[in-house]
Amino acid sequence: MSQGAAGPHVTAAARAEAGDAATFGGGSLAAADLLGPDGPFASAVPGFAPRAQQQAMAAAVEDAIADRRMLIAEAGTGTGKTFAYLVPALESGRRVIVSTGTKALQDQLFHRDLPRVRSVLGARLSAALLKGRANYLCLYRLDQAHKDGRFASRQQVGQLQTIRAWSTRTISGDRAELAEIAEDSPLWPRVTSTTENCLGTECPMFNDCFVVKARRAAQEADLVVVNHHLLFADLALRQEGFGEILPGAQAFVLDEAHQIPELAGQFFSTSLSARQVGELAQDALAECGNVSGALALLQPLTEPLAPLLQRLRLAIDTLPSRGALSLVLAAPEVPDLLDQLDQALHRLADGLEGQAERSRGFAALHERAGEQIARLRQVREAGARDFVHWYETTPHGFSLHATPLDLSAPLRELRAQSRAAWIYTSATLSVGGRFDHFARQLGLDDPQTLSLESPFDYARQALAYLPPGLPDPSSPLYTDHVVDAALPVLEASRGRAFLLFTSHRALRRAAERLTGIGTWPLFVQGSAPRHQLLDAFRASGNGVLLGAASFWEGVDVAGEALSCVIIDKLPFAAPDDPVLTARLEALREAGGNPFTQWQIPAAVIALKQGAGRLIRDVGDRGVLMLCDPRLVSRPYGKLFLRSLPPLPQTRELADVQRFFAEPGAD
Repeated sequence: MSQGAAGPHVTAAARAEAGDAATFGGGSLAAADLLGPDGPFASAVPGFAPRAQQQAMAAAVEDAIADRRMLIAEAGTGTGKTFAYLVPALESGRRVIVSTGTKALQDQLFHRDLPRVRSVLGARLSAALLKGRANYLCLYRLDQAHKDGRFASRQQVGQLQTIRAWSTRTISGDRAELAEIAEDSPLWPRVTSTTENCLGTECPMFNDCFVVKARRAAQEADLVVVNHHLLFADLALRQEGFGEILPGAQAFVLDEAHQIPELAGQFFSTSLSARQVGELAQDALAECGNVSGALALLQPLTEPLAPLLQRLRLAIDTLPSRGALSLVLAAPEVPDLLDQLDQALHRLADGLEGQAERSRGFAALHERAGEQIARLRQVREAGARDFVHWYETTPHGFSLHATPLDLSAPLRELRAQSRAAWIYTSATLSVGGRFDHFARQLGLDDPQTLSLESPFDYARQALAYLPPGLPDPSSPLYTDHVVDAALPVLEASRGRAFLLFTSHRALRRAAERLTGIGTWPLFVQGSAPRHQLLDAFRASGNGVLLGAASFWEGVDVAGEALSCVIIDKLPFAAPDDPVLTARLEALREAGGNPFTQWQIPAAVIALKQGAGRLIRDVGDRGVLMLCDPRLVSRPYGKLFLRSLPPLPQTRELADVQRFFAEPGAD
């Protein structure tokens, strides 16, 4: 257990002495004691093992909530951080918001972990699960889709009937209940609402709205489980159309907090996409079905938008998929086409204004058109020094963005307004034992910090292999050399491996080389949905899975199915990221060193995430193969290695083969 560099260590002693410890069963127990060997979890939860690290984190969280402080708590894999923050949260008597990185983790926390902790503590507090509006059926849009009657296939007609039948019996309206309809069905966007097309209190079905009911439950609950996207949508923008979604909390616990800097950037950005403009036109035409004579007036105003968006997409087709907005503005025709888009949106807004008094839908559409005009103006103001102006293309569309150069100021303001405790936790927040990089990005001034090592026995359970003789990662044949070095390791592990790549190009090349080689089944990212690949990998027992960015974190494969993780390169961010490029340049202009102060820390945290896939349980054993020769040839390599769990290291293939041949390797 070590103390980080960004602030003092937190203790629970003062509160315990003052008699302010949590109560349980009529006694007086601090959160750490509740999780200790004599606490209720040790006797009530099968397989529960008291851990000093978990108790230390619980004490720190307990104090942070009581004193409304900021806490950064890095808890290594196996610490049991979920219980470490749920116990003090439930015992605090305060209103707490717990936010997770993904909806999957959100569901796991609410449906599995929270009920278990509440049961053991006998806590009679109310809890609520709250998701973003797109997860809930919109009764108004369901009715509109049924009246519209235009569908791309008979399958969609059948799906609509299934959804309509379900709508009469569901209590929550959470589309996760309806497993029969695929998550990516094109019908879902037609029967759920967005911030832009929701009518809010003007909706004729407002009183039966599932989103409204879910939010009312959250506002009355003592503990609310959300995800980071929803949290920032509410805190940063109040953009959901109902005012404040989340109750005024006295404490925020942000799990998987390493994701926060990137997500916060999305929600403090101004963006406009071709999809948003296209949906505005489609929704305007759909609303015409409710108002006689409107179609003849509005159809001529919506028709020019689709071909105009297509011409814009073609005009930037030769550019990189993302980059600085200046590239787009320098392309032939683009400034003129953007002017035409602005004019077309103004004409549509004027037309909608003339219909606004005739229906609630048209009033909302008029407001949306005005917002899109404002966004288009903002994203084109490329001279604003405090924002990064950039674009991104998809196969059939594009988006324009203006992202703040520095997120620390708006995040500081949010925390000050909340006057609440803010607890950030993850297995990967520090770099070489220091939290400076994470704290600087979020504007956390002198936070309490806590660094807790994993309770796993890495000296016995794992081995780090740094293969010798690999060329510089910039070599055009580098991936071939990585595969050559990996093959004997895969033979020794008998498959059961993840190969994680920093680029899709390297992944594809490795897939070509490994196809048809070895006795293990091969699973390649992109060949099937992520969850299907993982299920098939686990079921195979000896599979080899090749993945890029999305497989570096949030993937949990405990047991023998995963006994080897091979990482091709140090995960430095792509140099073509316009937001990163601008932030590095700003750091350079301020006299800093972008490489040591930003690029290395970010890559260290990403590497820790990838390496964390290997050992997920006390019974796991495995080899972490780190192929990048810069780990031993460059001075900064020591910082990467020092930031990883304390794995024994070797450069000898024979040690790897011996490790897998030892008893207990299967």
